Amino acid sequence: MAVNNELDPELAALLADSLTPQDEFPEYPDALDTILGISQEDESGDEKAAEVNLNADCFPHITKRFADEPLKVFDEPLAYYKEAVSDTGESGARLHNTMQKYIGAKDPKDRSVFRQQLIPLFWEIFHSAARRAGGAISDPKKFLLRYGILHPQLLDAEQRTLFSKIIIEKEYDLPIYYMDEWFKAVGDGVIRNSTSDEVKVAKSARNDHQRQLLEKAQGKIEGIKNLLKNKTVERMRKESSLKEDLEITLQRQPSRRVPDASECYSERQRGYFSILQDALVYLLRVDREMASMYKELSQVEDEMVGLRAKIAVEKEAGGTDMKAVDAEFETVRQMSKMSVGRQGNHFPILTKEYFHNGVNEIGSRENVIAQLAWVESIDPEAFCRMYRNRLNRIIPYVALLPNYGYMGVCWEPFDRYNRATSRARIAIPMYPKKLQTAVLSAVADLRWQIAKEKAAYYWMEEGLTGYYYQWFIEKKLKGDVKEAFIDDYITWITKESEGTQKLDKELRGIFWRYLPFAQPIKEKLKTRSSAYQELYQRDVNRAMSDGY
Repeated sequence: MAVNNELDPELAALLADSLTPQDEFPEYPDALDTILGISQEDESGDEKAAEVNLNADCFPHITKRFADEPLKVFDEPLAYYKEAVSDTGESGARLHNTMQKYIGAKDPKDRSVFRQQLIPLFWEIFHSAARRAGGAISDPKKFLLRYGILHPQLLDAEQRTLFSKIIIEKEYDLPIYYMDEWFKAVGDGVIRNSTSDEVKVAKSARNDHQRQLLEKAQGKIEGIKNLLKNKTVERMRKESSLKEDLEITLQRQPSRRVPDASECYSERQRGYFSILQDALVYLLRVDREMASMYKELSQVEDEMVGLRAKIAVEKEAGGTDMKAVDAEFETVRQMSKMSVGRQGNHFPILTKEYFHNGVNEIGSRENVIAQLAWVESIDPEAFCRMYRNRLNRIIPYVALLPNYGYMGVCWEPFDRYNRATSRARIAIPMYPKKLQTAVLSAVADLRWQIAKEKAAYYWMEEGLTGYYYQWFIEKKLKGDVKEAFIDDYITWITKESEGTQKLDKELRGIFWRYLPFAQPIKEKLKTRSSAYQELYQRDVNRAMSDGY
């Protein structure tokens, strides 16, 4: 995204009015020492660890994307700005002074220099606000974290109205978080720290060992439950077969020689005795296995109760885990850099020069849910993960980043301590050029990483990543393989699903096999072109040969 260093004259005048008058807002740091003094606010929280609901099969339908009544918090820009930078010490003073220089600069080169200086200063203020997210945080600090709004007058009236009508409360039971909610969840131990190769996560963070044990226990429980479900299905099939065999065995023909008597078992019926005996032995064995599983399930559930109690006691004693928040802040900053990209706009402050999103293109929670639902309607296995022959639908954690990023990223495909049911982590920029592209790129990244982890050492040979890599090499393509896959996945969802053939024939076959469309889309496409009809017939052939 190209960056324009020219400051809008109207905006400069507005900021000059609000930032410079001595009678309204004295210079830092002398007269505002009380505002910038460091203070600790009460921090509380009593949320339990987020659990995955494997029974949900779709996203909720979003009927309302904006509130009826706007918030009043942006109506007093000066008071908002003062509170947003309050209690930040020297960081707030330097930010304010640099902002004044940035506004007053006439030379574009000087303005560019001050603009670059504002970036690390804003992140310092952002970090300070993140440390307060677990307690009684004020609205200006909350919306600085949530939307990147430092000063409401940096936006025009229409834009302020738009943000004032975004729904604040989390109305859906989905793991989609604004940044203030994300930091609170991490600090409270609801969500563990995101892993990172570059950021050293604090090893001394409270609850870390207990949470690892809890994650392992949750994974074990889901694994046992899945096995019990599979065993139950097997038992029902065997019982159904047993009933049919028993009915045949118990059929009686009246005796032709003796009234009120019946004939002996036929040879066919006698043959069922051994079948019935084998079936009963099998059912008894399955029952013993299930009894053992239920016993193990009870033991692990008791362990989880104890672990949750320990975590709750430690949390109550220590409040928000600041080391966890500090580590997560560094990771979030890396996520932001990745979503923006090398050539993107890394300016973290929301201003009207750079914000051009409409009501449906802003990455609000409701808009992102709608986009995720749209992706899943085309790629029904987008959020599914195979574990012990069972396909589990697991919605990932979604962190909404207040930046001008171009693409979404997948930070983790699953928790290393619980591959069965743990959530992946994806990050989506709130102010992308196109929200659909940002969401699709995050889902594509997730698809690639899960397939790669599944294939492990053979990721260049087996499965989705293996076939794609081999096709990539055969075509002698250049660049990053994963980036090329992400671009092709976006084409697959946006073009190929509509019948517009944009991909290579061989690649289309790979995607059809490993990234299957929903069945209604397949049914529609088979009538559109012989290319899709051939792929559809392959599905039929595989199903008939039990190759699926």
